[in-house]
Parts: sequence; structure tokens; C-alpha cells
Amino acid sequence: MSDVSNTPAPLGAFPRVRPRRLRSSDAMRRLVRETRLDASQFILPLFVRHGSGIRTPIGSMPGTFQTSVDECVLDAERALEAGIGGVLLFGLPDTKDASGSSGWHDHGPVQDAVRAIKAVCPTLLVITDVCMCEYTDHGHCGLLTPSGDVDNDATLELLCREAVSHAAAGADIIAPSDMMDGRVGAIRDALDAAGYSGVPIMSYAAKYASAFYGPFREAAESTPSFGDRRSYQMDPANGSEALREVRLDLAEGADILMVKPAGAYLDIIQAVKRETGVPLCAYQVSGEFAMIKAAAERGWIDGERVMMESLLAIVRAGADMVITYFALDAAAVLQRR
Repeated sequence: MSDVSNTPAPLGAFPRVRPRRLRSSDAMRRLVRETRLDASQFILPLFVRHGSGIRTPIGSMPGTFQTSVDECVLDAERALEAGIGGVLLFGLPDTKDASGSSGWHDHGPVQDAVRAIKAVCPTLLVITDVCMCEYTDHGHCGLLTPSGDVDNDATLELLCREAVSHAAAGADIIAPSDMMDGRVGAIRDALDAAGYSGVPIMSYAAKYASAFYGPFREAAESTPSFGDRRSYQMDPANGSEALREVRLDLAEGADILMVKPAGAYLDIIQAVKRETGVPLCAYQVSGEFAMIKAAAERGWIDGERVMMESLLAIVRAGADMVITYFALDAAAVLQRR
């Protein structure tokens, strides 16, 4: 029979160990903080169109705007001044057609905005969203078959044209968001063949068919005219599928992976980071932003604290960078701290 009197006390026993000792003051909490935010982790989405002096509020996304190129440059300057890591451009064309041909026009809104931003802010990273939904008259992310399905393989050529046009304008990173199978490899080959082998691809690798995208449809004027995108975006119920998607994109040449949305998919962010170890981006999408804004406006939450906590959770889960409409506001908070 063992002598229980000689059994050592378990490690971490109270009152000798008190975790609250390291929570006693703001300075103490900062010292032992495990996850830290920095403005350089944020990417600011911008919606750009032709014209001048245009700054149209997006009703469902308070504080965000559709802007002309000249106004977009001002936002880019603000981002650079705030130390934000980069901007992500979405184009709003003057005309749309079944193939989305304005997406690869040399003087499309994104192409003109890239050149204008790089002329004024050469050190700011400019990322361009590559997809057809903003440019097609039907609002889907590619060419349609006669039966109304999105033609995956035929769409790849159009995405390649758009990607090359963005690189030619001076984009630093190409970000395909269409979720066509094989598009990363096709775009990589097209960029390399056009002499842009040094331009990295940030792939929307695990992009879910989410209800959180609602306000974005207003911002990008990209609501499908029929049906939805569930045949090519991922089922929110699936987790393991995300890992298959990211492995495929890495094999095809993706340099940075993305999970979209972020807040409801923290488990996916964590799993992808653990599985791959490569640079990982997460997109805090329009619905996440709008909900926080709406609740804060009604006084139901402390908007600033919830904003920062939501971003902290995304980074804590494993994201190295966050696309967020809060980028400028969050950077200002960090500067005050």
C-alpha cells in the first residue's frame, strides 16, 4: 500500500499558483500577451469605378464607399500613412456583358486604379481581386453554359486575361476569388508566360457559400441575376474539404492562402494554418462588419472593443493577415494604444 503522505502536490495547485498575478495591470497584460495585432496585418478593401470626385456611401456598410480612381488614391494614401499592409481592389465597370470582357480591359477601373496608386504610393502593396462576377451581366463568376451552369474550364481563360492585365498595370499580388477548379495553376502559367513570374498569387482557397456576403453584393454590384453560387463556392458544413482545396491550390502554385469568411470559420483558419504553415489570410467579410456596425450604432455593444476583439480572434486562430473594412479604424486604435 502506497504512502499517500509522500505523494507530491500536483503542479499548479492553488494558492501557490495564481494565474491572476499576470492579469493585474494593463502593463502586465501587455507583457505576457500571446497574440498581438499590428496595422501591417490589415488589408483594406476598396471599390473603384470610373469618373472623378465620386465617393458614394454603401448603405449596408457604414463608413465604406464606392469611389472613383482619384478618390481611391486618397484612400490608398490614408492606408499607407496608417501603416496598413495593403489594399485590395474591386472593380465596378461602366458596362457589363455575358463574358465580363471589361474585366481585362487595359483601362478598366482596377487597372487604372493600380497605376494611379502605384504612382503616388509606390511602396503600398496593391492586391487585385480576380473574378468575373463584377463584370458579367448575369452576376456569376464565369461564362455560362446554355443550361445556365457556370462553365468551369471555359472561364479559366478569362480569369487568366484579367490576372495578366492586372499584373501589367502593376499589381503586386493577384487574388483569384472565383472558386473555379484549376484556376490557380492556369493563372500561374499565364502570369509566367507573360513575364510576371515574380507576381505572387493569394488564392481564395477556402471560400464558402456564405450568407455573410450580403452587403458586399451592394458594394460590388454583383448580385447574381438568378440562382446562387453554391455550385462552386464551398458548403459551410464542410471542414475537411477546405484542407483538400488548400492542398490543391498549393500544388498549383498559390503563394498565400485565404479563408473566407473569417469569424464563423475560425476552426478552418486554425486547421489550414496547422496543415500548411504557409502565409494565411482571412477575410472578415461585409456581413461581419455590418453586424458589428449595426449593433454598435444601437448601443448594444462597445463597437471599438468588439472590432478589436474580432480581429484578435482571427489572428489568434492562425491568420497572418486580415482583409477587413475596419482596417483604418483598427489601425487608429492601435496607434492610440
